[in-house]
Amino acid sequence: MELYLDSADIEEIKEVSKLGLIAGLTTTPTFMHRHGITDVDGAIVELSKIVDVLQIEALGSTAEEIVAEAYRQEALGLDRKKTVYKIPISMEGAKACKQLTDDGFMVNIHLVYTLQQAFMAMNAGATYICPLVGRLQDQGHDALSLVAQCVEAVNYYGYNSKIMFSSVRHSEHVRNAINLGVHTITVPWKVMKQLTENNFTKTGTEEFEVHTRLMTVKVKDAINNNNPVVTADTTISDCLLKMTAGGFGAVTVISESNEPIGIFTDGDLRRLIESEGTDGINKNVGDLDLSIPLSIDSNEILFKAQEIFTKNKVDGLVVTENGKVIGMLDIQDLV
Repeated sequence: MELYLDSADIEEIKEVSKLGLIAGLTTTPTFMHRHGITDVDGAIVELSKIVDVLQIEALGSTAEEIVAEAYRQEALGLDRKKTVYKIPISMEGAKACKQLTDDGFMVNIHLVYTLQQAFMAMNAGATYICPLVGRLQDQGHDALSLVAQCVEAVNYYGYNSKIMFSSVRHSEHVRNAINLGVHTITVPWKVMKQLTENNFTKTGTEEFEVHTRLMTVKVKDAINNNNPVVTADTTISDCLLKMTAGGFGAVTVISESNEPIGIFTDGDLRRLIESEGTDGINKNVGDLDLSIPLSIDSNEILFKAQEIFTKNKVDGLVVTENGKVIGMLDIQDLV
């Protein structure tokens, strides 16, 4: 099934074309008006250089006017083998379609709302026949049944026309088109972007990324550049300043030789205030009953850190290199 982009946004079209996924582009005067395009011919020429196949409108009140418009647009420098001329279904439109396809042009008969209209387009030799599903459903019609009938008619009678599912409003329409066996679908970018999305896929991908990170990234490559350390003679209030400035919930207490001798956390602060009141912040951190903090060597992988976090039910580890403090690893750094 061919996938077309339905748009007139030049930057959007350039972005999508780079993906290499679309067969071509369908556009309309309405789209161009919406994007403030006033030089329609210039826009058509520019678009023809971006996409593999361009489908554009060829309007006119009579078959002769429609055919003349197709030839006029081709004279802008368009490649007949890469351009499809879109014609609204009517008796004059069908007549123009027959003349153009006999001359080697590709034609899309669109604004199709009934099987009878599609049948006339098939007999006129239309390259594409385009029922507007979203618009039909807006009017309360069974658009999917119409598309199914069009596909069945083409396949049963052996017409060369391709049924194009158009007026796509949401990703469910794309699933409908696949199930109905249409030959082509044209999809706006906002819907196309949703086609690869699924919450289970997202969750699974994130899980793979986390596990890969745990097994391949070293602790030293995951820690924050800030290294919140204090000495034993630092007051609790100064410890709080260090913690606030660095965005940490703890500071490492080090010896004169930069070895870890303790850790002061926001939990320690709460317990201190509960037992001694606000006067406790004037004490030196070395006056507290500090235990040697849990630490990990900077060259260990994050998986080792995860084991220590899980086993000891802590949120932070002091990171050392040759026994010297170089930083702190927070449990959030694992992901």
